[in-house]
Amino acid sequence: MAFKEEDFLKIDYNLWRVADNLLVRTTDKKLAQEQGIFREEVKYEPQLVVIGKDNAIKALAETLKGMDVGQSKSLELEPKDAFGERNQGLVKVMHISDFRKRDIEPVPGMQIDIDGAVAIVKSVNSGRVMVDANNPLAGEKVRYEIKVVSHLKTFDEKVKAVAGMYTLEPRTVSANQEDVKVVFDDKTKMDADYFLNKTYFIGTVFDYFANVKKVVVEEEHLRKG
Repeated sequence: MAFKEEDFLKIDYNLWRVADNLLVRTTDKKLAQEQGIFREEVKYEPQLVVIGKDNAIKALAETLKGMDVGQSKSLELEPKDAFGERNQGLVKVMHISDFRKRDIEPVPGMQIDIDGAVAIVKSVNSGRVMVDANNPLAGEKVRYEIKVVSHLKTFDEKVKAVAGMYTLEPRTVSANQEDVKVVFDDKTKMDADYFLNKTYFIGTVFDYFANVKKVVVEEEHLRKG
């Protein structure tokens, strides 16, 4: 089976930096633990890729088109085909007061928003802060090990998968080609991240499904005690 544009796939993958054979990302919890990159907040499970929707790099999506469910493949990518070459213009030195105005105390490794782009604080020295908005893998040759786990076909399971991209787990999903309704119950932690992710979810539904005209989100709250 060859997959086509706008097909919804769930894949397992391991992403390695070739230069030092360092595991960068994975959907395999055991491997993450073995390689010392396990993070408690990460859900290690198959990830959604929608062919042609830019939620995976182009070279990976093109490779998936020629695969089948259950098939595995390894591919090495040069920087230009992976996360791009490094752009020194994306490395900036800022004054620490620019951060303190926003009640931020910068430390190396911190991720921050600079003019709508995610940047990483590289160093803090003598009141000056160096930030880098390059992708952490820019300029690196990488190796993907991928496996197609499933091909999502029903509209409901596609919508659930989109919710999962933003760590949302609706209790129910009812959808047709024009209307989507999701219900979140009291098992959902409705904190600041939830409200932000809900907004992203709605926007992505409209992006991924051209025929959808309305998204309804319902929340069920139970009296405590």
